[in-house]
Amino acid sequence: MHETRGSVAQSCSREFVLTGNVAAMAPARDAIMDFVRDHCSDEQQQLDVLLALQEGLANAILHGCQGDAGKLVRCTVEISPSAIEFTIRDPGPGFNTSSARDESEDGSNLTEHGRGIFLMRSLMDEVTYRHNGTELYMKKARSSGH
Repeated sequence: MHETRGSVAQSCSREFVLTGNVAAMAPARDAIMDFVRDHCSDEQQQLDVLLALQEGLANAILHGCQGDAGKLVRCTVEISPSAIEFTIRDPGPGFNTSSARDESEDGSNLTEHGRGIFLMRSLMDEVTYRHNGTELYMKKARSSGH
């Protein structure tokens, strides 16, 4: 796994790059969460982020990379006083992002993939797919206590 760092004012960001196989997921998730914990002490926010991050990384590895260690997933984390933001990019063909908006309010009648999207949306304040589904953006607003 490769990391790059950068910071602006009171914000900080880091990019994590992991191989597109399942074995890389847990170590990458743990490294990303260590970075989040260094900048966010709210345990409920950490738990919400952990679950959404796990789902987002799993989708990128399983669907975007098809479990191929020769492909890369990039996860950029930006932490500011007001929010924790994730952008997860994979090299896959993408998917019909309009179907990601069709889930029911209560999460019923969802496809196997729709349940994960519903979970991420229930935990994060914003979940958006870009570039035909090859990029996932998630945002968690931070409480004033950080």
